[in-house]
Amino acid sequence: MIQPNQMTKPTCTLPPPNELILKWAQERPNEIYLKQIINREFVEFTYAEVADKALRLVSALNKLGATPGDKVALVSKNCAEWFICDLAMMLGDFVSVPIFPTAGAETIEYCATHSESKFIIAGKLDDSKATQQVLSNQPDIISIALPYDSAPNCQYQFEDLIRDTEPSTFRPEHCDDKLMSLVYTSGTSGQPKGAMLTYGAFNWSVQQLVNHIGIRDDDRLFSYLPLAHITERVYIFGCSISGGVQTAFPESLDTFIEDVKMQRPTLFISVPRLWTLFQQRIQDKLPPKKLNLLLKIPFVNSLIKKKLADGLGLDQARVLGCGSAPVSAALLEWYRSVGLNITEAWGMTESFAYSTINYPFRADKIGTVGDAGPGIELKIAQDSEIMVRGKGMFSGYYKNDIATKESFDDEGWLHTGDIGSIDPEGYLSIQGRKKDTFKTAKGKFVAPVPIEKKLFEYSRVEMMCLIGLGLPGPILLVVPHDFPNFDRKRYERTTERVIEKMNAQLGSHEKIKGVLMVKEPWSIENNVLTPTLKIKRHILEQKYHELGADWPKDKLVIWEE
Repeated sequence: MIQPNQMTKPTCTLPPPNELILKWAQERPNEIYLKQIINREFVEFTYAEVADKALRLVSALNKLGATPGDKVALVSKNCAEWFICDLAMMLGDFVSVPIFPTAGAETIEYCATHSESKFIIAGKLDDSKATQQVLSNQPDIISIALPYDSAPNCQYQFEDLIRDTEPSTFRPEHCDDKLMSLVYTSGTSGQPKGAMLTYGAFNWSVQQLVNHIGIRDDDRLFSYLPLAHITERVYIFGCSISGGVQTAFPESLDTFIEDVKMQRPTLFISVPRLWTLFQQRIQDKLPPKKLNLLLKIPFVNSLIKKKLADGLGLDQARVLGCGSAPVSAALLEWYRSVGLNITEAWGMTESFAYSTINYPFRADKIGTVGDAGPGIELKIAQDSEIMVRGKGMFSGYYKNDIATKESFDDEGWLHTGDIGSIDPEGYLSIQGRKKDTFKTAKGKFVAPVPIEKKLFEYSRVEMMCLIGLGLPGPILLVVPHDFPNFDRKRYERTTERVIEKMNAQLGSHEKIKGVLMVKEPWSIENNVLTPTLKIKRHILEQKYHELGADWPKDKLVIWEE
């Protein structure tokens, strides 16, 4: 029998964010930490002000009945108050439940009720109707509105609460195995699952990144990808608080590029969809043939590269990142040709978005997602599934022991659900999700992601998705890029040439049988995209199965009417 004095004391390896904000507030009280753009100007928050507001919120939540361990949901676009609220959750020993600001009412309600959240803090939203509906349906959940006009009507106002309370003097101790947050997966294949994230795994993952990238005091971050997503939470929030790095937030999507220019970030992370939109914006103004010609002229080359970087507000960025979804190697090569080296990284909620990273950047490894980050082990299982192991792993799914058990093998390796290969230098290439691979009516499997990546190299489209489950042959769904003076016939002829070129490289069971030009762009609102802009392939498969099964023999391209 273990005697009380022999019991193992909980391990507290690295200081958690709640201790770090108090450290910075003491050591650098008047330095600017957060910068929120409002009415085209920065509203600035010092380290001391951030700590003070967070501690006052702890007191306010305690007054409203919050006790250690209570779940607090947070639904808002990125803003300075998001960071302050997240720090308050840790300072008060509460468990944060971030929810995507673009989520529908059903998803918001599911995450809030499944997590047993006692509070919902709601802030900047493009549309507050969904959140408002949930607040009406769940009157027992206490609601607090952040100071933005777009926030829904709530029982309490953030500014009133923190003005009327004194800063909390409570200082919790968060050891490695303590639950920090429930982060719900984006639900590409069904209901979101609540990943349980501990302080130890979060702190470790952040520290590995800070060390590997070499975060500096004079770095500047820009936070705009949803903080409900693990990538932004670790790479931006985590690095900002661990390294004591200034962070700015945009005013709106309409002013996004101008907002980036105001901050001139030194570290900037985006997703393939936005990097593609930036490219298209440049190409609409400077057609590829003209750009390529200018880049061949030595003196003009450097001027063009500087102008393009300036135009995106990235002229001072020393690290550019891309992740969260498959990206075409051709897109990254294009950016390299204009002087912007984009580091691709790969991870998942369950591994704190930290698994592989192409850093320091190697151009010859474009097309891979990099090699294992320091402290991470990788291996490929017999069925080609990528397996990951390290100290930065989630501790299971909330109230879902079956899914938790299925996630790890007996040796602690995480089943990622991705399939891929590792080259002799340890660099990982991903072929796609195991669940995305479909079997056609011919009984043979097709992996859609490599085909889609290649097609992105050959054509300019907004989005695409290859489907074929149970169909005679794969069907390509395309959201065409909206060109000025769009010529449908010419676009169709180009498409036919691209498919002919692609099919020449594919096996007979993989050949694309038809292309559907989709009328309505895919979005979060019409339930085709997840909040992280991933395509819900199963939704499109269901919607277009009948059309694919009866595809006319004499037509390659059909326009949806």
